[in-house]
Amino acid sequence: MTIEVGILIAAFGLVISYQVYQLNRTKSVKDDGQERAELKVELGYIRRGVDNILLDLKAKEIQLNDHSERITRVEESAKQAHRRLDTIENKGDA
Repeated sequence: MTIEVGILIAAFGLVISYQVYQLNRTKSVKDDGQERAELKVELGYIRRGVDNILLDLKAKEIQLNDHSERITRVEESAKQAHRRLDTIENKGDA
């Protein structure tokens, strides 16, 4: 009878161990899925942030090009004004 009780306890222990294993495995898979979902969401935020930065950078490049063109025009205008002033001064000296 003691052998039968020992076998019964061992079988019961195996059943409990298997159930705990299954429970932990399911929990582990669930946790992995949740972590992956969080990573995907965070990557989405990062991707949107990078896209916004790129858009801002393109806008700044366009603005910089516009300023470069305006500076070139101002420099040309200043050059012409200096030439006119030089001509006026030369006429006044003569």
